[in-house]
Amino acid sequence: MKARAKCILLIEIFWAVGTVFEVLLAIFVMPTLGWRWLLILSALPLMLFAVLCFWLPESARYDVLSGNQEKALATLKRIATENGAPMPLGKLILSRQEDRGRIRDLFSPQFRCTTLLLWFIWFSNAFSYYGLVLLTTELFQAGDVCSISSRRKAVKPKCSLSCEYLTVEDYTDLLWTTLSEFPGVLVTLWIIDRLGRKKTMAICFFVFSLCALLLFLCVGRNVLTVLLFIARAFISGGFQAAYVYTPEVYPTATRALGLGTCSGMARVGALVTPFIAQVMLESSIYLTVLVYSGCCLLAALASCFLPIETKGRGLQESSHREWGQEMVGRGAHNSGVTPSNSGSQE
Repeated sequence: MKARAKCILLIEIFWAVGTVFEVLLAIFVMPTLGWRWLLILSALPLMLFAVLCFWLPESARYDVLSGNQEKALATLKRIATENGAPMPLGKLILSRQEDRGRIRDLFSPQFRCTTLLLWFIWFSNAFSYYGLVLLTTELFQAGDVCSISSRRKAVKPKCSLSCEYLTVEDYTDLLWTTLSEFPGVLVTLWIIDRLGRKKTMAICFFVFSLCALLLFLCVGRNVLTVLLFIARAFISGGFQAAYVYTPEVYPTATRALGLGTCSGMARVGALVTPFIAQVMLESSIYLTVLVYSGCCLLAALASCFLPIETKGRGLQESSHREWGQEMVGRGAHNSGVTPSNSGSQE
């Protein structure tokens, strides 16, 4: 329980490694081989993962709730062997059998508010994160927001399929802003177990919103890079905090379903954001920046309104009755409810 947030965030460092790898790959591939080879080479790690994923163990807790005690026990024995630790004495038992999670479970009275708020938070995360990535190249090519605004007025509309390639200086600054994901993860790692998950997400969204508003100023290239660096760091940190909070807030039966639907809403945000960062940008850079700033400000409020803080809590089992009591602020220690021990050692 104490190491869960730390472990998830340390794993997320490899997301940052991937983003840096992609920028470095583009620096060498784009000027010579073009974007098609960039896509092909970028897909190679996915092919590698498709092979390696067969070695990933299934969750023992999930197997127990699904009625596969033998498979769960085999997974635990494998983990014990790899860690050089002995298996606990006794046998694996199932306290109660519950149905697997369904979509309607996410909208039960206990989860309805949490689900809707998390969907908006995940949407805002992906919407703002990928929007910033798209805006970064535009801002670097123009110099600042004011230059983009002037250029939009000066250039007459025309039909053209030509692309403006990034310069070496553009790629260098893009690499700097991408490297910001490392301090973003480290800052999140430092505050998430001190301030809690909700406050961490709220702070990350608020700082991003503030940096987006500061882009209205006609700042130079160096200040622009710093603002983009900070904004990228905190929106990345907010994304990682959401990855920690979401699995913790749902019980085992609906955990994968809850995380999956939230990830789906994030894909919707990533799908919509090019229409803002590219299409709306042609009409008004100020309105574009305001949309991202306002969206993250609302996401910060949504983080504060989440019904429960999960810091220091164990993963919940699939008892809806116990979870429902906890969601309204009457935890097991106050209500006299005995916590579920599904998948415990006897």
